[in-house]
Amino acid sequence: MAPAYDDMGRDRTFEFETDDEENLAEGGNDDDYDSDYNTSSSNRSEGSQAFSYSAWPQSYRQSMDMYTSVTPPTVGFLAGSSLGIGSSFLSTSVQRRPSYQSSEQTLIKPFISVSSLDKEGIQPPQTPASKHSSRRFSYQELPPTQECSYFQSVLNGINVLCGVGLLSTPYAVKQGGWISLSVLFIFAGISCYTGILLKRCLDSSPGLQTYPDIGQAAFGAPGRLMIAIILYVELYCCCVEYIILMGDTLSSIFPNANIDLGGVYLNSHHVFAIMTTLMILPTVWLRDLSLLSYLSAGGVIASLVVVVCLLWVGGVNQIGFHPAGTPFDLKNFPVAIGLYGFCYAGHSVFPNIYSSMKEPSQFPAALAISFGIVCFLYTGVAICGFLMFGDATQSQFTLNMPQKFVASRVAVWTTVINPLSKYALTVTPVALSLEELLPPALQKSHSVSVFIRTALVISTLAVALTIPFFGFVMALIGSILTMLVAFIFPCACYLSIRRGQLSRLETVSCILILLMGVACSIIGSYSSIAKILQKLGS
Repeated sequence: MAPAYDDMGRDRTFEFETDDEENLAEGGNDDDYDSDYNTSSSNRSEGSQAFSYSAWPQSYRQSMDMYTSVTPPTVGFLAGSSLGIGSSFLSTSVQRRPSYQSSEQTLIKPFISVSSLDKEGIQPPQTPASKHSSRRFSYQELPPTQECSYFQSVLNGINVLCGVGLLSTPYAVKQGGWISLSVLFIFAGISCYTGILLKRCLDSSPGLQTYPDIGQAAFGAPGRLMIAIILYVELYCCCVEYIILMGDTLSSIFPNANIDLGGVYLNSHHVFAIMTTLMILPTVWLRDLSLLSYLSAGGVIASLVVVVCLLWVGGVNQIGFHPAGTPFDLKNFPVAIGLYGFCYAGHSVFPNIYSSMKEPSQFPAALAISFGIVCFLYTGVAICGFLMFGDATQSQFTLNMPQKFVASRVAVWTTVINPLSKYALTVTPVALSLEELLPPALQKSHSVSVFIRTALVISTLAVALTIPFFGFVMALIGSILTMLVAFIFPCACYLSIRRGQLSRLETVSCILILLMGVACSIIGSYSSIAKILQKLGS
């Protein structure tokens, strides 16, 4: 087997033989891959030739791998080239899902092939330490991807899915009524299914590794560009939500922290939004985000802590659970759709979770377990939170929890710390994608990299201060971006990639999900925008 020239600092300069090619050479057998590949390769060979890893964005795979990292933490600040290799990664190679290749069909087009190096008498590097000597692109901020067990993959799935959406599920019940909870279950089932569709798309052809790759396989370069942009916009909007969340939470603790700067009045929400942004800013300059990735893995624990605190306040501190609400609120139901949709915004990372698994065949089961656990948590919090606070429920149930209780304070500070640790991980993929668009000379500039990241952070602050409505912004993100990423794109790509090979049931199912996604997107976004405009006008 030829050495696999692949690590976190790779620029995809060299072709390599995959692990599966070795298995096949030794007489190994992969029935799952053969069934998918043989049925799809014959009618996609022409489209596959258009693939090139030099297409934007190159950094997507590695940047999203941060959400599946289980590496020990190391940390340093940006120095030298913004796209240079960090020394902490010199001895760590990337484990990845096999990328199947054949002589007729190669999706990876290297900048320099091994054969061309051989003609010039140049030997390709053999050791991890020597791999980086001639790299054109590398991403030093990114922790290396390691193989994940089934249990680790389930935890990664839960960590990706169980985010700030947990805080707004009681508010969603308030908006849509008790019957709206059925949407939470329906969306969980559909999102799990579309996550499996992404896995099938990845298996349909050699070299597919990321969501943008799937878009290119389905719709060419425009598909890759559209999906990449949508995914990056979703990440950017999540950063806006983090700032709104931290501003709301801290202002509820210190409501009198107002400042008057020469006639410019800043209320407590403004003050804490600005303060938390200043605290976040140095973290986006970090060269090596392994530490933050390590802390972000505690998102599952943070979510559980908040849930336990909610139940503790309701039961032990005797806030109690009281019947409240209406069976169904048609007027506000579209907002609930967006809130429930946001809860399952994890599809951008699913291909990376699949690629990082030691046993990729276990991905559907791991995904189903992750969705089951997360749906159970969402449902429990939605029911308990609304029974505790009723019609007074706010967009984040932590704002309703009385501050006199220790459990309430623990929940509030956990809510603040979690976004602080995740912000840099969320904005870094966006920053790297923008840096890729710069001329090579500017890509190596430390000051340019810092400027781009600082500008991104300041812009998210500006948006958060302009539209400081956590619940309605979340509903808007869930209605437009999550519906596109979780419902519409997976089905559209799957129908395109596997056209002519699907059963009637699969085709009908994908079409129905696609139409549902479009309908929910239109209805939910219209209602959310109307609510935001109404708030801004009042």
